[in-house]
Amino acid sequence: MRVERVVVLSQLLRRPLTGRNDEPVGRLADVIVRLRGRDYPVVTGLVARISAREVFLPITQVAAFGGERIRLTSEVVDLRPFERREGEVLLRRDVLGHRVIDVADAELVRAHDLELRDRPDGWVVDRLDTHPHRPRLFGFFAGESPPQWRDWKAFEPLIGHAQSARVRGPFGRLGKLKPADLADLLEDANRTESAEILSTVHADPELEADVFEELEPDSQTRLLAERSDAEIAAVLARMRADDAADAINDLPQRRRQPVLDALPAGQRTKVLTLMGFNPSSAGGLMALDFVTAAPDATAAEVLARVRAARIMQPEALTSVYAIEAGERLSGTATLVTLVQAEPTTPLRELMATEPVCVLPDTDAEDVALLMADYNLLTVPVVDEQDRILGVITVDDLLATVIPEDWRRREPAPHPAHWTADENPANPANAERTEPEG
Repeated sequence: MRVERVVVLSQLLRRPLTGRNDEPVGRLADVIVRLRGRDYPVVTGLVARISAREVFLPITQVAAFGGERIRLTSEVVDLRPFERREGEVLLRRDVLGHRVIDVADAELVRAHDLELRDRPDGWVVDRLDTHPHRPRLFGFFAGESPPQWRDWKAFEPLIGHAQSARVRGPFGRLGKLKPADLADLLEDANRTESAEILSTVHADPELEADVFEELEPDSQTRLLAERSDAEIAAVLARMRADDAADAINDLPQRRRQPVLDALPAGQRTKVLTLMGFNPSSAGGLMALDFVTAAPDATAAEVLARVRAARIMQPEALTSVYAIEAGERLSGTATLVTLVQAEPTTPLRELMATEPVCVLPDTDAEDVALLMADYNLLTVPVVDEQDRILGVITVDDLLATVIPEDWRRREPAPHPAHWTADENPANPANAERTEPEG
């Protein structure tokens, strides 16, 4: 039966390298791996420090990792200076001590150590420890707190090396995260980390726009400010018009008009309309896309309109608005009511004929009270002649009325990640996780 061997990166670094007859060659400076998508990264070689230079050693030249030294199969070493190749990740330089993305919790955590395991396909990065090894307190326990190993596949590394990131693929494990999760990561990331996350998100322009919609205004402005006017406009063109208007209002004055000029004509018209209202008023909060129908339209015809509204935000599709001559709002019907009705039933028999609505200058707080009192998911905004101008959705309203200090509160703690099979405290795993050397 083959016994898998395990070594810990922090214990390997700076170990002496020796030849077949224990002749000193140098010391280990780093371990090179190649990312393999959803599989474990495989070790392809070592970076050895020989005198004052760093050189490459292929993994085929390593006879054994165990013991106090790393034994090579030969003393013959290519002394050309090490040059990093596309797709290579250096575990000490790129991962150890750096932050990685915990995909399950959508948060940045620091990699305090890495575990390498000898498998049939070679040495691979198997697990990662994100808990700092602090001495235990008050003298009750000697030594340091033990590592808490978790599967490498639970994380997405931020390599900081563009060529290696490209080889990894456009999304890696980040494809599992929602736009709000990615926005949270960006708000916590430093400049280098956010640049790598954004470069990944940029591969999907629609996702990129969704992420920018979820960012807090300060973070959104900071990240947009690093782009050209045309690049900002490309993102805003895919955002909802109300969010795009808020983003432009938060830009420095000198950049607003150039960005507006770079927007597509349709989006520019919507944005300019919304910028004419106070951002915290009903007019500033409303979305300009909504579904309307004539009161005589049947339930089947109205639902066909809803199905065709593929580019609208889903939150705005919870209700349909009955419009009479002159675009005057005469009633509303919820999507549930339409789905449950007979297909031939006219909208006028299904709609509420005295819809709750607000004027454009209504304060956001008053809109919130109205929606709470009437249990509304959306509320239409009308002018003095009852012509519908837009619709406020509950998610956009909450984003405005939730106090700032609530937004910045600490997140709820997450339960332990490991299962009984992974827990290093489980005696059954003691033999499996015992590292060499």
